[in-house]
Amino acid sequence: MSLRHLISLNDVTAAELRHLFSLATDVKASPEKYRQSLAGKTLAMIFEKSSTRTRVSFEVGMYELGGHALFLSSRDIQLGRGETIGDTSKVLSRYVDIIMARTFAHATVTGLAASATVPIINGLTDDLHPCQAVTDYFTLTEVFGADLGGRKIAYVGDGNNMAHSLMLGAPKVGMDIAIARPEGYDVNPHYLALAQAAAEKAGTEIVLTEDPRAAVEGASAVYTDVWASMGQEEEAEKRRADFEGFTVDETLMAEARPEAVFLHCLPCHRGEEVSAGVADGPQSRIFDEAENRLHAQKAIMLWLLGAA
Repeated sequence: MSLRHLISLNDVTAAELRHLFSLATDVKASPEKYRQSLAGKTLAMIFEKSSTRTRVSFEVGMYELGGHALFLSSRDIQLGRGETIGDTSKVLSRYVDIIMARTFAHATVTGLAASATVPIINGLTDDLHPCQAVTDYFTLTEVFGADLGGRKIAYVGDGNNMAHSLMLGAPKVGMDIAIARPEGYDVNPHYLALAQAAAEKAGTEIVLTEDPRAAVEGASAVYTDVWASMGQEEEAEKRRADFEGFTVDETLMAEARPEAVFLHCLPCHRGEEVSAGVADGPQSRIFDEAENRLHAQKAIMLWLLGAA
């Protein structure tokens, strides 16, 4: 089996995504079938950025597949400081079977992948969050069925790593995507070009706008993220002012289709990017989404290790 990584959804085919959704569905429905699927395997988890969902879902997921997870914080290893990223990757590849890294710079994860002899999973970088996007689209298949073709997802907020990953994933599942962001908070042109090329091939549409209502109109899913991500805390006050009018509240949700659901990668700040009424309301699927990180990432590990 050739070595596979999950760095970006741009590297995953539509057929591979469908396989991951199908596998996650089975893992979720029949976890006992997979209790020993990764017995004797070890996952190294590198964390430059802390996270509740990423650590717990990967650690529990590996345990439930019969394997072992090893937590490595920036205090535990010399990644890119006392030791090069390439050397760290080569050393860890001799000890473990798969590596997940949650980092600041995207180059850290691509550097690990360039030298690794085991699969690398991008647990989040400043550029991309592919595991979350796989989870998000998997959650939408639970709501709307396996075929998401012809539906639209609206993202309202910063043109950040979530916007990039959702944008890259939408054409792979046959969805249109509309991204509403304030002036000055655009998506990265590199990821936009990749997503547009995929959309052209798939026959789907990518729309960028500064009008949240236009983005949400007719959407089956409405998505937002915090306005100030980890590492941007000093900008929080300015961002609150810049994002005025971009709160996903009941009035904005009313522009979407009647059956539309609300998604958020969490943590969320009620009263900022989303109202409490939406976050905790009947259209919200945020906790189903959070749970599904466990099932989707178990599917990702099984797939990368050739176990399913």
